[in-house]
Amino acid sequence: MSLLIAGLILWTLAHYFKRLMPVQRAALGNAGKALVAVALIGSVALMVMGYRAADVIPLWYPPSFMVHINNTLMLLAFWVYGSGAAKGAKVWPGYKMRHPQLIGFKIWALAHLLVNGDLASVLLFGGLLGWAVGEVILINKSEPDWTPSEPAGAQGYIRHAIISAVIFAVVVAVHIWLGVWPFPL
Repeated sequence: MSLLIAGLILWTLAHYFKRLMPVQRAALGNAGKALVAVALIGSVALMVMGYRAADVIPLWYPPSFMVHINNTLMLLAFWVYGSGAAKGAKVWPGYKMRHPQLIGFKIWALAHLLVNGDLASVLLFGGLLGWAVGEVILINKSEPDWTPSEPAGAQGYIRHAIISAVIFAVVVAVHIWLGVWPFPL
């Protein structure tokens, strides 16, 4: 469990560095980007190793119908996350909200909390949800001004729907490859 917690702490500190210590981060220049990237890769490695090695300590037993809610929320998470990724015009809700990628990340974390009732999952997904909430607060505080994007046309929606479906299929395949069946039995 200590690797998982260390990974969460490193992930949070690497992301918050720019917001909490902007002068020090700016002084590092491009080397700071590389440092943050290495810290993030290390944090993901620590979280994965820590999560996979953690003992299963059940806190609750989610009902089986939560799998349907999880899968629906995952589709929504990919849609919302991706709605903020396009340059220029964005699909809904990317042109309506300031942080669609962080909102999509929060939906992802919440969806995983609904179907995983063990301590390691609560630490991992709850910790990442907490990080995303804090990130939104810090961004809004340090950069209070925001200008909404223009809405995308029909082609943007079609492209985004295809990309979201492909990403969902890839994530399902990765879960199956890792031995986690993501659908109800």
